[in-house]
Amino acid sequence: MAGPRTALIAGATGLVGREILRSLLADDSVAAVHTLGRRPLAPQHAKHTHHVVDFAALPALPAAQEVYLALGTTIKVAGSQAAFRAVDHDANLAVARQALAAGATRAGLVSAMGADARSAIFYNRVKGETESDLHALGFATLVVARPSFLAGDRESLGQPVRPGEGLALAVSRWLRPLIPANYRSVDVRKVAAALVQLVSAGRTGTQVVPSGELQRF
Repeated sequence: MAGPRTALIAGATGLVGREILRSLLADDSVAAVHTLGRRPLAPQHAKHTHHVVDFAALPALPAAQEVYLALGTTIKVAGSQAAFRAVDHDANLAVARQALAAGATRAGLVSAMGADARSAIFYNRVKGETESDLHALGFATLVVARPSFLAGDRESLGQPVRPGEGLALAVSRWLRPLIPANYRSVDVRKVAAALVQLVSAGRTGTQVVPSGELQRF
């Protein structure tokens, strides 16, 4: 994109969000990065500003051209289906709306394989509804990444390995050639790289990137 860019990130303390932040801070075409979170985060760079916010009552956000939505949890951590939806759907959509008001025209979302607004599985349904509702907001560019199991260092973030994730990662290492590309574990750095590259490219419309395609970034 021509000219310096300013980006917003919701969820920069998570596995993918952390890599998105690192990528943007290393990019000379990015002039400023504003991260949003419920807890303090030490500045990572001279062009990084962190904002402690309540996602249920967001203030006006700094002017930006692009926004990255990487907020996510599990029902076990959240404590209930309602609390899970409040993070994965409501908080991401609240940031998206405020980002639009702040001038953002490009957005990237960390979703999941299996996302489907009509799914009988609650997790997949919420992910699908988030995608659909985000699309309806009308960003000129929307990139949706649908990773399978994420390969990354959760321990360094103080996070437990999610149920099934550790087993899936171990199986992927041994049986990788036999597992369809969309269901192999994917490195969080590839997910972040895909979002940053495709969002900044600014292709008009909604682009959904399944896990198998994320592997090439």
